[in-house]
Order: sequence, then structure tokens, then C-alpha cells
Amino acid sequence: MHTDAIQMEARCWSCGHAVGGHFCGGCGKIQPAGADDYFEFFGLPRKLNIDTAALEREFYRLSRKLHPDVFAIAGAREQQWSTEKTSQLNDAYRALKDPIARTQCLLALEGVKLEEQSRSATDAARHSGGEKKQVVPPDMLEEVFELNMQLDEMRMNKQMGEDDPNVIRDLQQARERFEQKMNGLTAELKGYWDEWDALVPEGAKEARERVRDRMVDLLNRRSYIRNLLRDVNEVLGS
Repeated sequence: MHTDAIQMEARCWSCGHAVGGHFCGGCGKIQPAGADDYFEFFGLPRKLNIDTAALEREFYRLSRKLHPDVFAIAGAREQQWSTEKTSQLNDAYRALKDPIARTQCLLALEGVKLEEQSRSATDAARHSGGEKKQVVPPDMLEEVFELNMQLDEMRMNKQMGEDDPNVIRDLQQARERFEQKMNGLTAELKGYWDEWDALVPEGAKEARERVRDRMVDLLNRRSYIRNLLRDVNEVLGS
């Protein structure tokens, strides 16, 4: 992995040499910060299986080269670009080293922004005066109904200063199930990574969209289960 050769068409602002990375191959000058494509920043194709050890090595290499201290006596523009690129570097590294964030970044580049979907639901709830709605996965309807009753009972018991060992046991078991589901979804997601990567860059558009949509559905399901797990942990006090 070597990110001084990012795929883009540009000319150096200083010498006019063709450049395709963070630095000009002709004069060595730092180049302006580009768009927030974290894969491109690290010179990576838009694939989801990545060498995280190589990513870490490249992060430290670029940290040394892009650090603002290196440009302390450079021009104002170069100092600004150094600061901007260092910020992008940190954001890109944090995102790409995390499997879920990496998938979300890829989906955003494909036109799907899960956080905007969530924000839209929040705004709709705020305007209507109701609660934010999440679609319950069909195979979890009965389980979620039962869980909500247990959560309500546990909260009521806490208000009254009482303990019900049966409810506590049921919620602890629910927590274990949700943790197992989260682990299962992570394994399933990695299967979709393999499908996606096999289609990059030459795969048919329809096939890519099918894999993309499966990843979106999985992440939405994961988000729902994560929220259930959060609710259970809150009432159990852990």
C-alpha cells in the first residue's frame, strides 16, 4: 500500500507536473486536500477486505510526512493543506480500521448514507411529536414484544425499589441472544464483503446493487439489535 499514487488526474500547483497523490512526483510539494473519499486517501480500491496491518503502517508513514510541523516554514497554503490532510488522515484511518464504519463509508460512496436515514426518521418524529420509529425485523416481532414488556416491568420494579429475579434472568438471557445475533451479523457481513470485492471493479451494476442492498439491510438490522442491547444494558445497570 503506497498512497503517494492515489488515482486522480491533476497538475501540481507549483511546477505543473502531473500528480496523483498527496505529493508532487516532480517537485515534491504537498498538494491540496481532496474530497473525503477515505479509500482514495489511502490509495485503496473500494473493497472491504483490507490489510489492517498495512493500513496502520501507512497511517504512521503519512502522519510523519503530513504533520504540520514539517511545513512550519512553508507557505500559508501548504501549511493549511498539511493541517487539512492530517485531519483527513486521522478520520480516514479511524473509519477504515473499523469493519462497520468501513462498510458505512463504502455505502456512502455508493450513494447510501445510513446516518441520513436515521436523521430523517428523527426529524420526522420531532415534527410529528411522536417517537422515532424503527422497523422491527419480521422474525423478531414476538421477541421484541416480549422484551418490551420485560423492560417495562423491570423499570417499574426499579421505581418501586423491588427486584424480580425472573425478569432479571430473562433480560440477561435476552442480552446473550442479542450479543450472539450481533456476532452472527458481523460474520454474515464479511460474507457480503467477499461478494462485493469479487465484483470490483468489473462486476455488473445489478449484481453490485444487490450486494449493496443486502449490506444496507444487514446494517439496519444490526442497528436495531444494537439499540435493543443498549436498552437491556441500561435497565440491568451495566
